[in-house]
Amino acid sequence: MSSVADNLARVRERVAKACASAGRPESSVTLVAVSKLKPAALIREAYAAGQRDFGENYAQELRDKAEELKDLDGLRWHAIGSLQTNKVKYVARVAHAFHALERLDVATELSKRRAGSTPLPCYVELNLGGEDTKHGLTPDALGDFVAKVRELPHLQVVGLMALPPPTDDVARMREGFARLRELASAHGLTALSMGTTHDFEQAILEGATAVRVGTAIFGERA
Repeated sequence: MSSVADNLARVRERVAKACASAGRPESSVTLVAVSKLKPAALIREAYAAGQRDFGENYAQELRDKAEELKDLDGLRWHAIGSLQTNKVKYVARVAHAFHALERLDVATELSKRRAGSTPLPCYVELNLGGEDTKHGLTPDALGDFVAKVRELPHLQVVGLMALPPPTDDVARMREGFARLRELASAHGLTALSMGTTHDFEQAILEGATAVRVGTAIFGERA
């Protein structure tokens, strides 16, 4: 097996162990392999090892890779980065899900561009730590935003996404993920996109339904 396939197998084993610890089936977690800034050849390696869900941060890179890899049946693209209205068309055209919805103008344009296709599942992004360097809504703004997006005909709000403040303290990690789970539940949402290479096992223990893992699969980015 290639190094990507080896890495993927190790990550899947860790996902399975975390699910077992949480008393959940492994099928309850979608592993999104974050392939941003990685060549299409590595995505092909991961695909050959059985991976089907891939995450891209940049809309134009998503567009280009979707075209280059259109021969791969069943590949599902997850747009996971913040989005400007002039790039919405690329996401609306190929994305299986959008994990970073935080602006109503982007939501409106996405819905318009998605017309004629299946509704686009969206995760609303929250900024739980009030960090200036991160995107996302404040928890106080969530209810009104979700209500407005739910009025749009071609989007489906399925859950929440957040990158809690980084920490090596496992208790604090879980606290941030638990808060996101509680906010989702309070707004009738069941899906949680949370957890990265650094902390995905803790995210699974707190209810993550999608984890976004890049470095542990593809290695460090240049």
